[in-house]
Amino acid sequence: MERGGAGRRTRTGRPRRDRRDRRARRPPHHPAVRLAVAAAALSLTAAVPGPHAFAAGSPGSYAFTDGAPPVTGTTSTTDAERLQPGRTYRSSLPRDGKLSYRLDLDATSAAYVSATAVPAAGTTVAATDGLRISVQDAHGSSCSFQTARFGASRSPHPIAAWGARDASPGRTLCQGAGTYYVLVERIAADGSSSDTWPLELAVFSEPPLGHTGATRAPESWNSASPEPVTGQEVERAGGAGFAAASTIGPGAWRTRIRPGQTLFYRVPVDWGQQPHATAELGSSSSGSGYVSGALTLSLYNPVRGHVEEAYAGYSGRQTSAGLATLPPVAHANRYGFADQVKSLRFAGFHYLVVHLAAQTAERFGEGPYGLTLRVRVDGEARPGPDYAGRSEPGQLFDVTAHDPNASGPSGAL
Repeated sequence: MERGGAGRRTRTGRPRRDRRDRRARRPPHHPAVRLAVAAAALSLTAAVPGPHAFAAGSPGSYAFTDGAPPVTGTTSTTDAERLQPGRTYRSSLPRDGKLSYRLDLDATSAAYVSATAVPAAGTTVAATDGLRISVQDAHGSSCSFQTARFGASRSPHPIAAWGARDASPGRTLCQGAGTYYVLVERIAADGSSSDTWPLELAVFSEPPLGHTGATRAPESWNSASPEPVTGQEVERAGGAGFAAASTIGPGAWRTRIRPGQTLFYRVPVDWGQQPHATAELGSSSSGSGYVSGALTLSLYNPVRGHVEEAYAGYSGRQTSAGLATLPPVAHANRYGFADQVKSLRFAGFHYLVVHLAAQTAERFGEGPYGLTLRVRVDGEARPGPDYAGRSEPGQLFDVTAHDPNASGPSGAL
């Protein structure tokens, strides 16, 4: 993530059309066959309800990572507590807070820190409210920064931003081993809630390549509007946080959502594949008026880095929010210019996060409302880059079938 390169968010409200998924016959060792075998294993568990098979909790609730240790942000870098790659922490962010944490990094690994703020249900937030995260070196130079805001929804819900120290070839800022600092800052408009926000900090590391790879992002890709996903819809409740996200794959997935609620799903996306999703909110049998930005659909990468976002207003009739057409996942995407390209820099589980604005209840009732997710993962899986080491946590950028609670259409993944 280049300095200043993560501040924009795309907001679209129109559904995109999906391309047909063309699959040729492949040898047994081909990555796509490996992915299909994993999908078959997942689909066999459809009749077995797991811990994510039920409701995600009351509106406004968030499932923090189990056992995450507390860490206190400091107002000075001198006293900053250390964050360790591969760990997730709990902290808090006051209204006027600008808090510091410390990273001790080697010279060759990339480091990523994601901050998720969780304002309480019923609090007042403006469209411009949010949080900013940056990573700085010991000289005060900024390695990266990103701002996350509530935007059109104007509804309290978990929002996440990420920062990075990128050690890829060709970089000039923030290189070398040593001490780095993570700064998390609250952005609050006049009249916003003064409550302290609970904060989840997740820290990740990416090993260097064993051999120098491409240092230019692809300049073009198949950007045709994908065809819509059709077929039998499968019931799949969403999780209440990143750590509790329900695993899904390509297909149509149905659940219920209440105003103020946020649902988390994760989708395996391999190297060379393009993710796409559309969220559809069902019609209401009562109420009138219009809620701007009622439905929010967000996509995050495996290190909880923001990729893309779409909004849709709600008038009581069915509506949908669809993500823009995105490039295939590639290691070299980190050298791209657009935020959406740079964010799709590694394979692994990507997160789809759906929020229904709390003010929807004022116009159309408490619900719950019908919600359908239509998910595509297009393109053939390709071999990953030649990493010279392991990620923290391990296998972060691998697509595996280790979640026994995933269920869906046969061959869904």
